[in-house]
Amino acid sequence: MATIFVDDNENLEKAIKRFKRMIEKEGIIREYKKREYYEKPSTILNRKNKTLQRKLMKKNHRSHDSKAY
Repeated sequence: MATIFVDDNENLEKAIKRFKRMIEKEGIIREYKKREYYEKPSTILNRKNKTLQRKLMKKNHRSHDSKAY
């Protein structure tokens, strides 16, 4: 769960940007935007592998929860 702590004197826009970066990093929400820069093939492969790992973890987690012991 993504949480941030905002100081009284901190700029609200800066805190929102920090929060958006955190949830995107954790994979909660991904913003699909046009790639405006060159991305190495190994980076693309790593990103796809991480997405696959996340899906498999969710699938395994759900299957373990549904079993009654």
